[in-house]
Amino acid sequence: MQTNSSSKPIEVKISTVVAVVISISDADPVKMEEALRKMTAGSPDYFDDELAVIDVAAVSGQQPDWNAMLALFRRYGLHVVAVRNASDDEETVLRELGLSIDVVSKSRTEPVAEATTEPAPAPVEPAPVPEPQVIYRNQPAMVIDQPVRAGQRIYARGGDLIIMAAVNNGAEVIADGSIHIYAPLRGRALAGATGDTQARIFARTMEPELVSIAGIYRTFENGFPDLPGNTPVQVRLNGDSIELSAVSSAS
Repeated sequence: MQTNSSSKPIEVKISTVVAVVISISDADPVKMEEALRKMTAGSPDYFDDELAVIDVAAVSGQQPDWNAMLALFRRYGLHVVAVRNASDDEETVLRELGLSIDVVSKSRTEPVAEATTEPAPAPVEPAPVPEPQVIYRNQPAMVIDQPVRAGQRIYARGGDLIIMAAVNNGAEVIADGSIHIYAPLRGRALAGATGDTQARIFARTMEPELVSIAGIYRTFENGFPDLPGNTPVQVRLNGDSIELSAVSSAS
């Protein structure tokens, strides 16, 4: 049997991987499990082995029990791959556990210049402000004609996602731009996946498990807002919170 001499045993390609960010303000395992239980409402496949990044920036005065924390998230279907805002002392432990360190989010402190007695330099005339540059994104939208079933995940990279059929419970649709669903949305929808805060989610019927725009998400364990019946609904960011409104009444 002949082998292809031009084939490579390993190839590395650039790919976009979507991961949820778990922001923790209290590292008490009991409180975290209680919060997860309320969030998932007892659904065993709520997260369905999602990749996750833990952000511990808000944790103060506590030393997380990383083994217990990772085991807890695994039980709820979250596969933790990295930690954000960890202290330098914790990085060695985290690497031994096989986790990556999110160095992109770590702030860098610039050195403070020593004071001198030299005279201040003469003021410099400000440079002229350039005219603003308008950049138009011309990425084709991804169009899906079939229903999105439970367990399916669809990602429209670099543009909008248009779905002509229902997004069922347990399904997940993701787009770097906006998401347009001309049918019921009952699964999860994540728009602006790469940080576009102007992205929106539109659906003819809005009954989602979770919606997210630019990483800010909202679940609906306590029910949905009162909106006019038989009216398409849009989801958008209002400051740092998710807002749902009828399309016909949107300003």
